[in-house]
Parts: sequence; C-alpha cells; structure tokens
Amino acid sequence: MKKVIADLHTHTLASGHAYSTIQEMAQRASEMGIKLLGITEHGPMVPSSCQPIYFHNYKVINRYYNGVRLLMGAEVNILDYDGNLDLTSGDMRWFDICIAGIHNNVCYSAGSVMENTRAYCKVMENPDVDIISHPDDGRVPVDYEQLVRNSKETNVLLELNNSSLNPFNVRAKGNSAENMRTMMKYCEKYDVPLIINSDAHYSMEVGDFSRVQSLIEEVHFPQELIVNYSVENVLKYLHRFDSEKLLKELKEKEVI
Repeated sequence: MKKVIADLHTHTLASGHAYSTIQEMAQRASEMGIKLLGITEHGPMVPSSCQPIYFHNYKVINRYYNGVRLLMGAEVNILDYDGNLDLTSGDMRWFDICIAGIHNNVCYSAGSVMENTRAYCKVMENPDVDIISHPDDGRVPVDYEQLVRNSKETNVLLELNNSSLNPFNVRAKGNSAENMRTMMKYCEKYDVPLIINSDAHYSMEVGDFSRVQSLIEEVHFPQELIVNYSVENVLKYLHRFDSEKLLKELKEKEVI
C-alpha cells in the first residue's frame, strides 16, 4: 500500500489517560515518516483532560519539529443529539485542526439510530469541525449511508480509527470492524474519501495503521479514497488553512 504521511488524531499526557509528551510524539512521527501530526487532546468533558486555558496557550508551541508539521487541536466531545460540543468557537479559534467524536457513557448517552445520526450530522455542519472520530462505535448505532452522504455535502472527513480495532478497546467489542466495512461500502458507492488515524495514546503508536490497513486490503477499498496518502489531499480538508500557502510553507521548511 501507499505510504501514509499524516496522522491527525493523537493524544499526549495532557489528555489525562495518555502516556507521552508532545516532543515524544513528534519524534516518533519523524521516525515513522509522518509529515503532518495532529495533537488532538480530549475536550474538557473527558475526566482529567484539558480545560480551555490549555488550548488558548497553543500559541507558544513551535509547529515544526524534525521534519514534522504539528497541527495543534482537540478531539472535542459531542454532548447531545443536537451536536453541541464541549468547547466553544472562541476556544477553537486557537486550533489548527478540530476533530469531534462521541465518547459513549462518558459525556454522551447513546440514543436511537436516528438520534445518533442526527448528532453526527449536526456536528458536521459546524464550520469549526474537520474530522469525525471513530464513528464505528457499535454502542452508538448510526445510519452509515446518511453519514457518508453528509460527509460529502459538508467536506468533513469520516475516520478509520486504528485504535478501534485493538481487541482490548471497548469499541472493538461493539462490532467496529463490521461498521467500518459498511462505511467503506457507502464511501465507495458515493465516491467519498476517508482518513486513517492512529488515535495514539502513546508515542510508539504514532503512525501505526496496521489494523486499519489490513481491513482496507481485505475489502479492496480504493486507495484514491484515502486522503492521507498525500499531503496535498489532506490540506483540502483543513478548514483553517489556505492550502496553497501552507503547501508552500511545508516545502520551504523541507517537510515535503
């Protein structure tokens, strides 16, 4: 398979239940040939995670480390069926990237297929959001056809999450693999791209997409519908950037 050059969903010590620093994550990304690394700490409704002041101080972080462009942001929490989030637009103005996801029984209570699908779709209409994290969670049933069609309409990416396929992850016990197969089927039908992410909570997981890539090969999913084989393709979905300007900057910094 092609080389994955971006890992946009990772967590550091600041998330409260992860185990590496920003520098350790960036160093591992450099070693793995990752060019774009998303540091996306959990929003404040996850116990022991970051409060808004943490995100407001992202300005102090150098965005380049050893050939890696850091994208500082958060995995904000979807709170209800109306798509309300645990950080405001004012908080998110400091972000390079915003992922939004459901953490069931932590800060969201799963409803019906219609209610859960509505929650995701309302969030995808939010101009602050770039990616939906792990929509494969079988404890939160959704209409995948509607989700994929909404992804196409809003230009918000759906994620294939490597961590979801870890047998020790509770999501794996909720039929994540089968849900990913269903999502990929509809993405192929409607020509909608997906993004692969590690959801790393430890530096050694950065750039590890092995479980997801095995599933992609199994179903013969078109490689051209995976955006993070190409820096140029990834930049099309980062709403906060002028993609041509950032691409030029990456070349000047010899990231690519």
